[in-house]
Amino acid sequence: MTLKKVKELLQAEVVCGESQLDEEVTFAGGSDLMSDVLAFGKPGILLLTGLTNRQSVRTAEIIEAKALVYVRGKKPDKEGIELAKKIGIPVLSTHYMMYTSCGFLFKNGLPGVSLLREKEDEK
Repeated sequence: MTLKKVKELLQAEVVCGESQLDEEVTFAGGSDLMSDVLAFGKPGILLLTGLTNRQSVRTAEIIEAKALVYVRGKKPDKEGIELAKKIGIPVLSTHYMMYTSCGFLFKNGLPGVSLLREKEDEK
């Protein structure tokens, strides 16, 4: 699924990274606990969160997230936006709650990171 499709499904605003909307994402995960993101996150994840401080952008960088989606109408502060631009991580903001956002994405074919781990464990 492209980030452009994510933007459409979630009726999201692009905070930064407009030129990267053709990028593909193959799985997603959502959490407000960055320790959980560090535990389950994998490179290429579309990360959904309501945590808007700079730590969320740094965590996305560490796990090599493809993009960040802030839920509940939240947006990162100026420092967070500048950091996202610097490291090249697109940032979107949706008014939907986390549960609804994840549900829309899953319903439209974007699996969660846990499903990928389950498939890997089966091998």
